[in-house]
Amino acid sequence: MSATALEWLARFRRHLSTERRLSPHTDAGYARDLSAFARFCGAHGLAGWNDVDSQHVRVFAAHSHAAGLGARSIQRRLSAVRSFLAFLVRERVLRGNAAHDVHAPKAPRRLPHTLDADQMARLLELPPGGPFVARDRAMMELLYSSGLRLAELVALDLGDLDLKDHTVRVLGKGSKTRIVPVGRLACVALTGWLRERGQLAPAGAVALFIGRGGRRLGRRAVQARVAYWARRQGLPVHVHPHLFRHSFASHLLESSGNLRGVQELLGHADISTTQIYTHLDFQHLARIYDQTHPRARKKA
Repeated sequence: MSATALEWLARFRRHLSTERRLSPHTDAGYARDLSAFARFCGAHGLAGWNDVDSQHVRVFAAHSHAAGLGARSIQRRLSAVRSFLAFLVRERVLRGNAAHDVHAPKAPRRLPHTLDADQMARLLELPPGGPFVARDRAMMELLYSSGLRLAELVALDLGDLDLKDHTVRVLGKGSKTRIVPVGRLACVALTGWLRERGQLAPAGAVALFIGRGGRRLGRRAVQARVAYWARRQGLPVHVHPHLFRHSFASHLLESSGNLRGVQELLGHADISTTQIYTHLDFQHLARIYDQTHPRARKKA
């Protein structure tokens, strides 16, 4: 493609970072998907974005499928292309969005894995230890207590936590702030960590969770610590930080039945995203039915 066409890709990336304030992870995903689309267009002799029509976008999706991409990956690619072309329409480069009516194949709905209440209690029963055991306990208790995303957890500063009010202020997706409650045991764990943190943090450090060098703890470090404790506690499943969020939502919905409340706590913009946990709850009920109902129990 022409240099001018590629420059519009760079402008769109700047738009994502300055106006839409997407996370670096999401921005990198857009970059990969749009680079693939630009290579496809170049290989098919398209010099500029005005040459792209809906058939080109459909063929791009078909080529992605033939290359082995799953339905969700193709959906993500088309979403990136759709957003980029909408940006060009806004900038009066294009008159219409060629990707508007192009849809990816439907992806099978995968239910998130969760830990049951006993498994979660086992995971959180950390043995006594030094300051970093206190930190890990506080992180995991907070993840489960408040249903935080990993990115939300590592971005927390000291000022976001209000232990007197039992709340934490979270900056979620789309730079939306929400206040969520912090449970009693999480408050106890956080109080213990804050006592230790004061001896480890350099002057002026504001991050709530820090590593050995006194710097803000990163995502990979949290993932590694969660996986370590899952192995140490003998859990037979792969445990990652987002599993705490899934378990939080499933357990809360199971006990309260308040879908709208769970949506608010999770920070979901669309309640359909939260509704997947109603399927998890139904699976739990179905297992109880199969195990206990006289007409459902299988003969030995």
